[in-house]
Amino acid sequence: MTETKEGDKITFDFTLQPGGSSRFAVGQLVHHKLFDYRGVVVDVHPRFQGTEEWYDNVAETNPPKDQPWYEVLVHDTARVTYVAERNLELDLTGMPVAHPLIRVFFTEFDRGHYRVGGLKN
Repeated sequence: MTETKEGDKITFDFTLQPGGSSRFAVGQLVHHKLFDYRGVVVDVHPRFQGTEEWYDNVAETNPPKDQPWYEVLVHDTARVTYVAERNLELDLTGMPVAHPLIRVFFTEFDRGHYRVGGLKN
């Protein structure tokens, strides 16, 4: 996801990555196994796409770079995190995520899954 600010206007651009063997999809609820937070996937990358500096400073457990990574809206915060697949599991609560950007990405919440543009991923 890319965030662009122009004065008071903020725009977001995210690209769904075709194909691949990722475990989670955009709109799916996830739980972070190490940091115990829930969220919803807004972008999927087939491999790490951050900078080496970010990886060295933030990715404390040195997760593999050649496996899927996810951008996740974190429940009850305004945070967006970048998480390696090995640190995520399905969130089985079935409860919606409270985040200020939910409506930027999704049109509705239906049976434990968010819909993008009215289409279920």
